[in-house]
Formats: sequence, C-alpha cells, structure tokens
Amino acid sequence: MIRPLRTLLASAPVLGALFFLPFSAHAADSLGDALARLAPSADPHVIGLAVKASECAQTQGGQPADRLAVIDYSKPSSEPRLWVFDTVNRKLLFQELVAHGKNSGDANSTQFSNAPNSLASSLGLFRTSDTYTGKNGYSLRMQGLEPGVNDKAMARAIVIHGAAYVNEAMAKVAGRIGRSWGCPAVRTAIAHKLIDALKGGQMVFSYYPDKRWLASSHYLKCQNGQLAKAEAGVASRAGS
Repeated sequence: MIRPLRTLLASAPVLGALFFLPFSAHAADSLGDALARLAPSADPHVIGLAVKASECAQTQGGQPADRLAVIDYSKPSSEPRLWVFDTVNRKLLFQELVAHGKNSGDANSTQFSNAPNSLASSLGLFRTSDTYTGKNGYSLRMQGLEPGVNDKAMARAIVIHGAAYVNEAMAKVAGRIGRSWGCPAVRTAIAHKLIDALKGGQMVFSYYPDKRWLASSHYLKCQNGQLAKAEAGVASRAGS
C-alpha cells in the first residue's frame, strides 16, 4: 500500500521541513542577482556592490529604504548609466542618462571630489533627503554618508535635478551629454517622476573603480551589519 505523501512527511520531520521550506530561502536569487537581471546593460558587480552598501546602511539604525539608484560612472555619459530599482517588488523603474561634473572628465568621468567648488562628481553611498524648487527646477537633496568621500554633498548642493543638456540627441551628435557642476543631472522629461521615486530617505550609489575608495568604504566592507573601520587616511584621499 502506498502511503500518502503527507503521512510520509509527518513521519519524517526533517524531510517534511525541507519539503515545505519557502522557495525564497534557497532557490530564489539574491537581491543583487535579481536586480542585475532587470538591467542587462548594467555591470552585475556594480549592482552587487550597490545592494551591499545599501543593505549595510539600513542596518545602522536608519530608516528602511525600498528604492535604490545606481550610477556607474565608469560608463561614458552617452550611454544610460543610471538605474533606479524598486527593491521590494524587484522592478526596474528607470534606466537613464546622467551627467557628471565638468571637472570629472569629458565624455568619460575619471576624477571625483568631495571638495567645495570642485565642480566634480562624488562617489559612494548617499541617502536622499527633501525636495525643493530652485534655479534648476524641481530638485532632490542628497546626504553623503561616506566621510571624506561625499559627506560634503549637502554643503556643495549636490542634488538630482533635470537639465536640458542631458539628452540623447546631444549624445549622438557630440559623443557625450552636457556636464553639471557635480550634480547627477537627468533628462528634464523624467526628472520629476524620478525624483518623486527617490525622495525621502532612499539610497543612491555612485560607482567608479577607484581603488582607494573601494578598499576603504565602510559600507563595502560591512560584516554582519557592522560598519568596518576605514584605513587611516585612505577615505579622505579618495575624496580629495
């Protein structure tokens, strides 16, 4: 006589526990893998770093975030290099062009700074703040979370805003889009919706393969929810 499956599982507690184990516990992708599949043009390694940094920040007593923006400054400005994800529902909300600072480079950005009046972009992890309407229209303030790397973002007015010089036509003709004074400017057509998706405590991760920053970032070296201590002097040099 063949015994019913439920009876068999009841008589074998370990087997039963394994059988009814939630799919997400073993078979589902990690968040980084899932987001990378949503954005095939993005570097999966960069997405993974962004997820790690964001998750680390959220274990430090800060408010939870359900949106993550990833900027890959290693890509030329003529290509989409900004992705905004809904990390709860695992959806890609935006894939966009984004400007870098005029002193960060021409078509490609290679130089980054945390210094006032540097007119350069900053790397690292940011948490978004409030919105306002200024000379560049509807804009989103960001708090830089990495000392010596981007923690002067508020004082420098490094914000997300729309800009006419961010457009596909210019990218095709000139081989690059226009440049900002350090802000991650986006197309005016989508600026308002993108800002609304990211306002109020969401995460923004700006990447470039800067060895000093990668080696020293607290958030990229987070272990078991604890921030790592940066190597003395390294973080400040990366943001100089």
